[in-house]
Parts: sequence; C-alpha cells; structure tokens
Amino acid sequence: MLNYIFITKDIMNNRHILITGGAGFIGSNLTEHFLKKGYKVTCLDNFATGHKHNIEPFMQNSNYRLIEGDIRSLETCKQAVEGIDYVLHQAALGSVPRSIKDPITSNDVNVSGFLNMLVAARDAGVKRFVYAASSSTYGDSESLPKVEDVIGRPLSPYAITKYVNELYADVFSKTYGIETIGLRYFNVFGRRQDPNGAYAAVIPLFVKQLINHQSPTINGTGDYSRDFTYIDNVIQMNELAMLTTNPNAVNTVYNTAVGDRTTLNQLISHLKDILSQHDSQIADIEIIHGPNRAGDIPHSLASIDKAKKNLGYEPTHAIRAGLEEAVKWYVDNL
Repeated sequence: MLNYIFITKDIMNNRHILITGGAGFIGSNLTEHFLKKGYKVTCLDNFATGHKHNIEPFMQNSNYRLIEGDIRSLETCKQAVEGIDYVLHQAALGSVPRSIKDPITSNDVNVSGFLNMLVAARDAGVKRFVYAASSSTYGDSESLPKVEDVIGRPLSPYAITKYVNELYADVFSKTYGIETIGLRYFNVFGRRQDPNGAYAAVIPLFVKQLINHQSPTINGTGDYSRDFTYIDNVIQMNELAMLTTNPNAVNTVYNTAVGDRTTLNQLISHLKDILSQHDSQIADIEIIHGPNRAGDIPHSLASIDKAKKNLGYEPTHAIRAGLEEAVKWYVDNL
C-alpha cells in the first residue's frame, strides 16, 4: 500500500527535517510526531505567533534543534536548511482578518519569506519541500466539493499570498527540479491551537468562551459551513507527502481535509454537548449572532479523492472524534 511504511527506523534516524513555524500549533505537533519516530528535527521560528511553551518538551531531546529567526531573512533560511533532507514549511501569518488589516506584513512573510525558503532549499539540495497551502485559494468559486484544479478569484490578501506560494512552488519545480508538494489546509483544529489573541481560530475561541461561561458570537446566521480538519489528519498528510515514492504524487497540491462539512450552528452544538459533560452549566449558555465577516466564503467542502489516490491518505478523525480529543486537551490545559 504505502511505500514509506517499509522504511526502517535506522534510515529514519539519519533523516533530518526542517519545520518552519515549528513553535506554532501545526508545527509543534509535527515536531512531536517526527521526534517520536526518531527523526532529527530543526525548528525555525521567530515566535511572532508561535509559543516557547509549545516546544519546551523537545528542548532536551538530542535530535532537536531550535533556530530563533525570521524567514524574511534569506541568510537565516540558508542557515536553517544546512544538512536538511526535507522541509515542512508551516511558517506564515495566518488569518484573513489580519491580512485585511495589514496586507503588507502578510505579504512580506507569506510571499517574500516563502520565496526565501524555496531559494534556500533549492541551493541546499533539499530532497523535498512540503508546504502549507490554504483552502482560501478557492476564493469565490461556488463549486462543491472543492477539487484541486478548479479555483476562483481570491477574496482576501491572505488568499492571494497562499495562491502565490503555489505558483512559485510550481515554477521552482519546473525550472530548478526541486520536488514540491502543497497541502491546502481546511480549517485545522486540535491540541495546542491558541485560543487567545485577536485572530484566534473559531474552535479554540469558542471552547475557551464556553469554559468561561461566556456567550460565543457566531458570524451571521450560523449556516456557513466548513470542512473542519483535526490535527492528526494534517500530520498524516505531511508525512505521506514527505515520504511518498510515487513519481506522480509530487509537484502538485492536495486538499488536506476530511471530506465532510459542518455548519457553525452544528459546531456549537457539538461543543456544548461535549463540554457539558465536564460542566453541565455549559449546555444552557446562550449563543450570540453577529454580522458576517469580510472575506469569508459561505461554504467549504473538500474532495480528498486526489490525496487518497496518489498518497494513500485515509483521515482518522471526523469532526466529532476530533472535537472530543481537542476539548479534552483544552479542559486539561486552559
């Protein structure tokens, strides 16, 4: 089935991964996963959105190295890729609202920083460059499910930056021969996702508010839907993309999702139900509805057929199972 499962642990121990944004939500989960498998992992992070407490458990691991630096520095990127076999590029400034408020910084990090990493990886002879793309690339396309080769016009500066990443990766693959794979993340959630700050994602924000007996605010009527994707599915996709030996699987992009959609009203219902098992008062908390948010698309649902066919992807967590694990983590850590 999957060629990579036959790779021995001794070979793995000799492989070195660079995870940019390695102190962030997704990056720290990837770090934990690959360290447990015996890989050497270097983390590059400037802690603009990542947190040192996310990587504290790894600091005493002899296979772990931290470089505190910014991908907007080409020299820093070149230092980070020395001796690296694979790059898992997670570093970015996320959030549609953030990009609308400050498009210049989002572009500097997400486009210029991405290009720096591509150049550094090319010059260092990195085997493969796997990067975090985004479902925002589908823009105003109304077709469902979202299929990789059918996109619309971007609806935010953030979406533009992530689409430009895909264009640069494609050009570098064709021009320089570096293998690239983009993973279009669909609303990733799970352990270590930050519930604080102005740009907190909806699930950790709602969980935090409900735990504190505060009323969450849903943008709009709550009928907007998303393909919420648990972190373990994302880890699986990164590993498959990094290690695939299928020549037809590289130099392209893949939806990284579950292939199912949940409305915001359904999401809140799930969260209240799960959290009320820990605190019965949460079941009675009122939900507030506010205006729709600029740059948001009404519905998002991924086709994962391409990832299944080319990579052997099989998501392990649907929305309810992922929420139950995520809520347990938040209850234990908030």
